[in-house]
Amino acid sequence: MSEYSGSSVDTPAEAPRRSALEAEDGRSLGEVLGDVTRNISTLMQQELALAKAELRQSGARAGKGVGLFAGAAVAGVLFLVFLSVSAWWGLGQFIGNEWSALVVAAVWVIVAVILALSGKKEMERIQGIPKTTETLGKVPNALKGQEEENR
Repeated sequence: MSEYSGSSVDTPAEAPRRSALEAEDGRSLGEVLGDVTRNISTLMQQELALAKAELRQSGARAGKGVGLFAGAAVAGVLFLVFLSVSAWWGLGQFIGNEWSALVVAAVWVIVAVILALSGKKEMERIQGIPKTTETLGKVPNALKGQEEENR
């Protein structure tokens, strides 16, 4: 170091005296790599803790949302039951209660068949996770440094 500057920075003439395995602050390469490894480990632990906290919060909100949807579904079913009873009694004034009950039941059978066929068609359209399967298949070659084999 220069005697006059008081600085801890080496002059160009003194730089070759520093070991090739020594950082600018005097730590060895092993110490620097150890610090980097510890810092990455700490970062990953903190990220994992954050992800867990976010998942707990999201899970609680999702649970509340599912409960509210279930309540809405029950209310919707009750609405349809009372609407069906009203239709039954309303038609009953014109064709009799026995026949009006059959008409309302037939309407619900038609609705059920249409919904079942639509649901079956949607289930047949499910393709799974093709993009994820494709990209996960490329991971082993990427880890080996052979990305060109993924093409």
